[in-house]
Amino acid sequence: MADWDETADFVIIGSGGGSMCAALACVDLGIKPLILEKTDMVGGSTAMSGGILWIPANSLMAEAGVQDSVEEGLRYLTSLVPDQPGSTPERKRAYVETGREMVDWLRAKGIKWIYCRDWSDYYDERPGGKADGRSLGMELFDRNRLGPWKDKLRGNIFPMPVQGTEGHKLALFARTLKGFAVSLKVAFRIAKKHVLGIAYASNGGAIQGRMLEAALNHDVDIRLNHGVTDFVVEDGRVTGVIVNAGGGQKRIGAGKGVLINAGGFAHNAEMRAKYGPQPSSTEWTVSNPGDTGEMILRAMDLGIAVHGLDRAIWCVYSRQPDGRPGMHANELAKPHLIVVDKHGKRITDESCSYMETGQNIYRAGAVPCFAIMDGRHRARYNWAMTPPRYMPPNWLSSGYMKKAGSLRELAEKAGIDPDGLEAEVARFNGFVDQGRDEDFHRGERAYDRYFGDPRNKPSPTLGTLSEAPFYAVTLFPGDVGTYGGIVTDEWGRVIKQDGSVLPGLYATGNSTASVTGDKYPGAGASIGASFIFGYRAARHAGGAT
Repeated sequence: MADWDETADFVIIGSGGGSMCAALACVDLGIKPLILEKTDMVGGSTAMSGGILWIPANSLMAEAGVQDSVEEGLRYLTSLVPDQPGSTPERKRAYVETGREMVDWLRAKGIKWIYCRDWSDYYDERPGGKADGRSLGMELFDRNRLGPWKDKLRGNIFPMPVQGTEGHKLALFARTLKGFAVSLKVAFRIAKKHVLGIAYASNGGAIQGRMLEAALNHDVDIRLNHGVTDFVVEDGRVTGVIVNAGGGQKRIGAGKGVLINAGGFAHNAEMRAKYGPQPSSTEWTVSNPGDTGEMILRAMDLGIAVHGLDRAIWCVYSRQPDGRPGMHANELAKPHLIVVDKHGKRITDESCSYMETGQNIYRAGAVPCFAIMDGRHRARYNWAMTPPRYMPPNWLSSGYMKKAGSLRELAEKAGIDPDGLEAEVARFNGFVDQGRDEDFHRGERAYDRYFGDPRNKPSPTLGTLSEAPFYAVTLFPGDVGTYGGIVTDEWGRVIKQDGSVLPGLYATGNSTASVTGDKYPGAGASIGASFIFGYRAARHAGGAT
């Protein structure tokens, strides 16, 4: 028997959404959870995210009059993701069946979901796909409700107080009445913030604010600056962890198990070089700073199986002159823009999912690639969360954004083949005129059109590049986290290389081989999986199976 400094029933490594969900499930089962977070902030990648969960057949859809079922959701997931380690038929079914149950359970605890209607599944044309969407967001949260924990909640990369589908409408504030109405609503919230002292948390911050509040209300023990360095294994079972805390080590026993929810390895340059597609850089990620991969490595030391380590949740990235990241997933879908390689050739459907865009960049060998826009894009739409028409002075002077009166001049400035770019733009403009993108079918999915401009007719996403000035920005395959790792079963139990279960060890979130494989079925698939398998792991450890 190990000599423990202290014990808990269920030790949870990391403080992301799946961790909070697992801890609350433990409380319901009468077992004692302990959350160990190695950084000085709580919330993990969930807090930094767009704050969406993809949950088929959820009750909020039904309340909105949108029909869905477990079987329809499972048909979609199965048609999209072939069976593979981490995405077995059992795990797919567990995701779809448990998701809606978990959402209702959290609603009963006061978690205030919002149905993001019209935020389509990313492959709605597949069997079971849903153009109305299956994604849930979160109502805005006032961080003041957290008391002394207010400043310990990790910040969000989306600073505006928006919720649900408001963000995509706000991006069109200069183009649509809905966008303008949302801008007034957001302006009112900002005024309230200054007058009443409201500390808004939005998107992933709102999710984790509410989950943290619920955890604190249930007396969940959450410890910051507690980095797990290894596992304790006795007689083939994981029975506890070794932790660095306060300059010394502790041995903490886990009577019912240990859950890994420590994120991936986006900030680990050595692991990216070994496992990921190349070229790659930690400078291109906007993931949680704690995504350094040591828990995946320590689990590998125990002989566990891994899969999909070459995957990430790609999100096209540019680095602004002041060092801030530009994330362009939604902006690429707007008309009057294409993405090309150094030869001037298009490489992707610019309006497809951010993850698919990153895969297409690597598939084309186009690192870096280039966004090419005409004057209307810059006049009408945001770029790098900067409003239309406004141009930060250093964008042009630094060379971050190139500007020219012709495509040929622009290509020469950007290092693109001028003949290739002129020919490709002429080809693309012909597709726009005929109303069909014959190369990449841009605009044919409901999701393609979701982030477009409804005022642009007949297609919200297809628009010629024909009005000077022209602009170019260098793009890289950025990411919001890696998407492969530890192989687990339908209960989140860790699987060894020989196919057997390693008793006492569970995993969820971006530490694992994803249930959605190398696809992203809809907004919030990664957070959805983290919640669902954290919930299922805790219930299995507590005997509620």
